[in-house]
Amino acid sequence: MKLYYTKARLFPTVLTVIPLLILVNNLTKLYLHDSLTEINEVLPWITDLGLSGALVFLMVQLNRFISKEVFQRIYFHEEIKMPTTNHLMWNDDFFTKSTKESIYEKINSKFNINLLTENEAGPNELGVRKEIVIAVSQIRNSLRGNKLLLQHNVEYRFFRNLLGGCLFAIIFSIVILILGLISKNNGLIITSCVFVFIYLIPVIFSSVIIKRFGKYYSKVLYEQFLSN
Repeated sequence: MKLYYTKARLFPTVLTVIPLLILVNNLTKLYLHDSLTEINEVLPWITDLGLSGALVFLMVQLNRFISKEVFQRIYFHEEIKMPTTNHLMWNDDFFTKSTKESIYEKINSKFNINLLTENEAGPNELGVRKEIVIAVSQIRNSLRGNKLLLQHNVEYRFFRNLLGGCLFAIIFSIVILILGLISKNNGLIITSCVFVFIYLIPVIFSSVIIKRFGKYYSKVLYEQFLSN
């Protein structure tokens, strides 16, 4: 869990929290300089590292929430259309028919979940997808200690959480731009424009990024499930 938290949640936040830290630093200098100077003389760690650490921890939680509610919901409709679900649909060609049959049989024997066959599925696509989501959750639980699957899970969630962080970074960068324009600070204006450009790139390619790593995770999930 420590490895997962560090790589999948903390690292994306560290990469995207910079605009927020710059914004808070400049706002405190402008409006709370005198008060913080007095506090800093007595409690320097709180006003420096303490505040930064608190902001990073807050953004870890917010990045995860936004990445799930925005990107995962838009592209995957929660789990209904995630690659792990799509790849077991009979009309999907990612896996061969024989591989799907093997996965279905093992799901039935191991979890007593009887997924509908190709002939039984019919037009009830939503119902089939919901059953697969339940089966996938059981598969994940059974492979919880699998190191290879954990690695791909970390990679997928790193990029998903990074996208959530990029959204916040863009918002904070725009606020920095406004602050720079108000204070006529060219350094802030240039910095904010650079940040917007950098953090906008992952958002533009978010569909490609999240779907690509989602497919990698799905492939490994079912390969490890069949081999265990």
